[in-house]
Amino acid sequence: MSPLDSGLVVVDKPGGITSHGVVSRVRRLAGTRKVGHAGTLDPMATGVLVLGVNRATRLLGHLMLTEKRYDATIRLGQTRHTDDAEGEVTATVPASHLSEEQVRTAAARFVGELQQVPTAVSAIKVDGKRAHQLVREGEQPVLKARTVTVHELTVDDVRAVGDFVDLDVSVHCTSGTYVRAIARDLGAELGVGGHLTALRRTEVGEFDLDVAQTLEQLEDEFRLLPIAEAARRTFPAADLGEADAAAVRFGRPLDLELAGITAVFGPDGEFLALYEPAARGSRPLTVFVG
Repeated sequence: MSPLDSGLVVVDKPGGITSHGVVSRVRRLAGTRKVGHAGTLDPMATGVLVLGVNRATRLLGHLMLTEKRYDATIRLGQTRHTDDAEGEVTATVPASHLSEEQVRTAAARFVGELQQVPTAVSAIKVDGKRAHQLVREGEQPVLKARTVTVHELTVDDVRAVGDFVDLDVSVHCTSGTYVRAIARDLGAELGVGGHLTALRRTEVGEFDLDVAQTLEQLEDEFRLLPIAEAARRTFPAADLGEADAAAVRFGRPLDLELAGITAVFGPDGEFLALYEPAARGSRPLTVFVG
């Protein structure tokens, strides 16, 4: 690809690497420093990570990535300070007495609108510092509960593993939901503690594993979803005539009634800008051409 090409790269992130580490790899492959990501994944997590290259980095903040799907494994009977397998064990309580019915009944209570306290090892800021940084410094940050929505939580399997009980779940939730916190709270609900042992994001917004590429695949052939195609895929689209397209290039309002944020295109199909409704007509939200 040309170093000037712009678009999205949907990566199937491997475990054991940070989201920033994925960005670094893609910068090298794309031949540009202008690479950013939307929706961080923990190092242990795998799955869909959306990256923007060049001008498409400006698109990331506007993408409708509020709906997410995950496959996860929760272990009941052990609590860890990070709420996942990478943390230190803080308590172990035998869970083998729990029946599958008890586990499924408790899990069903985590569907709907929830008040969820984020995991302590998160990027949320407390007094100007990231919560995970405070934990590393030996502090215990107090995080406020936030409203999140879990549309669906399906228990796919429940099995005994020694004194522990493992369950595989599929989760459809809104952005900002911590699956690690669900594992923690489910364990607390059942009185044995719990943590996450595996997490795979299978879908975010319009993008799923079917369109994701591994880093190895990108090494072999670096394929980009062009910015115009990405914009049409993720926003309502409006095709403009020459006069309106010229106005867009100067960042001028349009006499165009829109229902919401809309991608506007020139007569030749070039992606020009994102526009939003205004008191009269519409106004530019972000212009991608000059």
